Amino acid sequence: MEAEQSQPAPPTPAAEPFQFTGSGGEYFRIWIVNIALTVVTLGIYSAWAKVRRLQYFYRNTRVAGSSFDYHGRPTAILKGRAIAFGLLVIYNLAEKFDFRLAIAVAIPIVIALPWMLRQSLRFRLHYSSWRGLRFAFRGTLSSAYVVFLLWPILALVSLTLLGPMWHQRLKRYQHDNSTFGTAAFRFSASVGSFYGPYLRALLMFAGLAVVIGVAAATMSGFGPGASRGAMIAVMAIVFGFAFVSFSVLLGPYLLARIQNLVWNHTTLGPHRFECRLQARKLVWILLSNLLLVVVTLGLFVPFAAVRLARYRVSCMTLLPAASLDEFVAAEQASVAAVGEELGEFLDLDLSL
Repeated sequence: MEAEQSQPAPPTPAAEPFQFTGSGGEYFRIWIVNIALTVVTLGIYSAWAKVRRLQYFYRNTRVAGSSFDYHGRPTAILKGRAIAFGLLVIYNLAEKFDFRLAIAVAIPIVIALPWMLRQSLRFRLHYSSWRGLRFAFRGTLSSAYVVFLLWPILALVSLTLLGPMWHQRLKRYQHDNSTFGTAAFRFSASVGSFYGPYLRALLMFAGLAVVIGVAAATMSGFGPGASRGAMIAVMAIVFGFAFVSFSVLLGPYLLARIQNLVWNHTTLGPHRFECRLQARKLVWILLSNLLLVVVTLGLFVPFAAVRLARYRVSCMTLLPAASLDEFVAAEQASVAAVGEELGEFLDLDLSL
């Protein structure tokens, strides 16, 4: 009997980099109209403005030759914002009458917050699509209360020592419960991998504070006989510069490291993602954006948003394990077979 000839393994599909095709000039026209109509309508148009903004950024984000799309309903967003605004007004009124009454009002709001955040995640993914296929969020309400209520309390009680662990649980809840069609995302980053960036940022923050403190003390002639006013001035300089340094340098550092960590440990079915955000380049973009926004009295804001989006998107790559055409076709068939989930969603415009 002839030995069966082994079939050659199918070639691995090429990596598919993400691209952002929008321009500052295009988005400026949308941005300025959104601002004008929001002001004229006393904020009512803000829901429509949000949909136009998201549609622009989604439709200009492409991978594997296709762009994303956003299908959110402005009326649903407006309803959610009206509820959020009503709760805020009730709390402020209660606070003016009696502090105890304000606490009594705040407690049910805090208890309802995990439900609101879960609804926000469901809304955003349900109305997002790629190649005509919708995303979805399947996280349970009980898990939402653990992630959005229990873990923040634990992080606070531990004096933020459990903060990185909470962040890992939050990202695991988001990614592990997200789907594209019927294919599930999976998140594999460990708790320890989240502590690394936070600890390095903390050490850099402490180092900056020491350097700034020594420099401030030297320039001010600070010494054993210094007055109390001089001591306060030096401390104010140290904390002020440390805060600015954290916002300008360490904030982007954490953003870059965490985004890379999250997406490099996220899969969609057999497919993987790769993210290579560079902290130094992100710092440059954010600093130069801030300077140009100040110089132009705010008119550079839409250009800054496009510039940042273009860089962040360009650092993402999809690594297919097989043909994406076959994958999407199979998911479309699966969704058609099981039917698409319908229902009311509530968007409170809460960013995660």
